[in-house]
Amino acid sequence: MPTILVTGGAGFIGSCFVRQCLADRFARVVNLDKLTYAGNLDSLANAAGDPDHVFIQGDIVDGPLVGRLLAEHQPEAIVHFAAESHVDRSIDAPAPFVQTNVLGTFQLLEAAWHYWTNLAPPRRERFRFLHVSTDEVFGSLDSADGRFTETSPYRPHSPYAASKAAADHFVRAYFRTYGLPVLLTNCSNNYGPYQFPEKLIPLAILHALAGKPLPVYGDGRHVRDWIFVEDHCRAIRMILERAAPGSEFVIGGDCQRTNLDVVRAVCRAIDRLCPGFALAPCESLIEFVPDRPGHDRRYAVDATKLRRELGWRPTVDFEVGLDQTVQWYLDHADWVARILSGEYRGRRLGLGRTP
Repeated sequence: MPTILVTGGAGFIGSCFVRQCLADRFARVVNLDKLTYAGNLDSLANAAGDPDHVFIQGDIVDGPLVGRLLAEHQPEAIVHFAAESHVDRSIDAPAPFVQTNVLGTFQLLEAAWHYWTNLAPPRRERFRFLHVSTDEVFGSLDSADGRFTETSPYRPHSPYAASKAAADHFVRAYFRTYGLPVLLTNCSNNYGPYQFPEKLIPLAILHALAGKPLPVYGDGRHVRDWIFVEDHCRAIRMILERAAPGSEFVIGGDCQRTNLDVVRAVCRAIDRLCPGFALAPCESLIEFVPDRPGHDRRYAVDATKLRRELGWRPTVDFEVGLDQTVQWYLDHADWVARILSGEYRGRRLGLGRTP
């Protein structure tokens, strides 16, 4: 099996990618994660004791650490998930987003370039650096506009989106200037099990189950394109295996929904999966709150290139995936409780070492 260095592999999307790699024996994983509030080793419980998984707590901004890991483990690829990713947090405190998303990506690229240039020719040809980004770098679409593609101009509106846009530009620059064999993906909104409860869908699920108001920004008509996290990670694996260096792909589920429609769908799923629930119908808990600053009106992604060139397509219908997600949170009250109490931040699970 090849070895992959995964950054941010204890986060929502990164941990899904790690679980897929280990379940399918797709790769041996060296997992580097800083374990900020969003990094949760409980999401990697199935990896405990797996000889093909090595966990290291560390920061991608630490260039010497990254260099040592590359020299020690000799990976065939780096898959870069590590990022600060919550828009509201970026509005309140943008500095950590610049530190991790911009400077961290730069340090990772520097270490990768030095490592790659010293590889023997056959291994140099196989090496890839895959950077996972967001469709938010493209800004906002009007209702009459089409969808984002790989050639859409960058117009980030939040500090989070701006930091990811800067990282994307550095990734392209290292390909154009130094020849580093990069791959770049920009994905739409993900959902699924193990997602941190500050995001819309898990927040709605947990608030509804607790009988709390379900906050919806503004008029609730902001549109997002949703993709089940397992489908996203399958796309990343396919791109990693098949795409040529310098390739860029947008990834989306072809599933546009308003935020209000998403929250209503969560409510219907809970009403259906929890017969006799005292607070049914859950829609009565919906509460409109003042809109956040700079809130983009619509995102939509056209993944035609990914479908045409690599044959990928999403396999999980939104309603099916949403039912699976709601049921997962119902079945994993202990995981949720450890998040809400903060206890999860003290767990190490014997997954590896701290440098």
